[in-house]
Amino acid sequence: MADMKQLAGLIKELEDQLVVCMRCGMCQAVCPVFAETGREADVARGKLALLDGLVQEMFKDPKGVNDRLMRCLLCGSCSANCPSGVKVLDIFIKARAILAGYMGLHPLKKAIFRGILVRPEFFDSLMEWGSRLQGIFVKPVDDLLGTSCGRLLSPLGDRHLKALASTAFHQIVKPMNTGPGASGLKVAFFVGCVIDKVFPNIGEAVMRTMEHHGVGVYLPEDFACCGIPALSSGDTFAFNKLVRYNLQKFAAEPFDVLITACATCASTIKKLWPLMAEQLSPEAQEQVTAIAARTMEVSQFLVDKVGVRQVDLKSNDKKVILTYHDPCHLKKSLGVAMQPRTLLEANLGYRLKEMVEADRCCGMGGSFNLQYYDISAAIGKRKRDNIVESGCEVVATSCPACMLQITDMLSQAGDRVLVKHAIEVYAESLS
Repeated sequence: MADMKQLAGLIKELEDQLVVCMRCGMCQAVCPVFAETGREADVARGKLALLDGLVQEMFKDPKGVNDRLMRCLLCGSCSANCPSGVKVLDIFIKARAILAGYMGLHPLKKAIFRGILVRPEFFDSLMEWGSRLQGIFVKPVDDLLGTSCGRLLSPLGDRHLKALASTAFHQIVKPMNTGPGASGLKVAFFVGCVIDKVFPNIGEAVMRTMEHHGVGVYLPEDFACCGIPALSSGDTFAFNKLVRYNLQKFAAEPFDVLITACATCASTIKKLWPLMAEQLSPEAQEQVTAIAARTMEVSQFLVDKVGVRQVDLKSNDKKVILTYHDPCHLKKSLGVAMQPRTLLEANLGYRLKEMVEADRCCGMGGSFNLQYYDISAAIGKRKRDNIVESGCEVVATSCPACMLQITDMLSQAGDRVLVKHAIEVYAESLS
């Protein structure tokens, strides 16, 4: 049970932010969950109305309040389109922390976050064993997309999964600390869990690109999760432990920019680390502020700092039709949309063709996909339809979690469309 003084402080912060909401309902038009369910309780306005009386509701029906709060993708569509500038994501994140503090964390989540996620070496070992044994539980289903489905009576349901990589990124690329090359720049590379354990090829593309442009790289040993899985479930204890662990890895090392190829990691470090930093020591708070200010998604770094530019050639000189999906945490949270497209258009082998609703949420939402897969899949199918209607052969994005969701939807539909990260497409042009 969280300290009640801490909870009281969080509730006061919530009350101060809630008064800004005019209950205008603009969030209804952009909420992907509301579009599927049509329930007022699933849209930001409905949740904010609920939170207005959080103290009373917490005592009357804490589980009901928590269930309604968890039916949210945290995509930020409501915040990005709110005429009053309500920081909806900040409110929901803090409200989940309050509920988890009051109710206590589910035993399974506590075991995962506090027993595994906050122990990077143990987490790595567990995933290595998982990679070796996964054939018992899943079987290959799509050779192009590299997906698998659960075997008979699997709890995975209809999902088409990307299997764990046979060799994780941290096993392929060892820790390093190289000085600036021709660019005069040095980055710290925050890899992220999904890239490390599912998409090591993305991490390799980042490293190849940095080497090509003469960028020095600091890659620490035993890197950890950014903390968003724990925080989105309200576990501030595990989240803060991971933040402190990451500060030990990155805060003392001199570098110009902390880069990541994960939109969610970038948004978490830049926005959520500072948001929740009040529980850290003054020194740690200063370190969080400094690192957040220097954090960039990799395409943003390459375009804004290194100076990568698209090549201006006639469209018929480009061969493979490619479309792009804007991750919510990159465009809506960080305002980064042009830079990944610039990387894509720097590869002469592709022709970029925009899909309809390129920035509409794919429906992944991390743990939302696990708890509410039916809704997640319905949202994802709309994204799949838009991808296929573009006539593309490849869909690119800048978030490995979005890649998992889009791959699942395309694979289930039998579509022969490759899913790539924008940095992979750009790195292909360097070989």
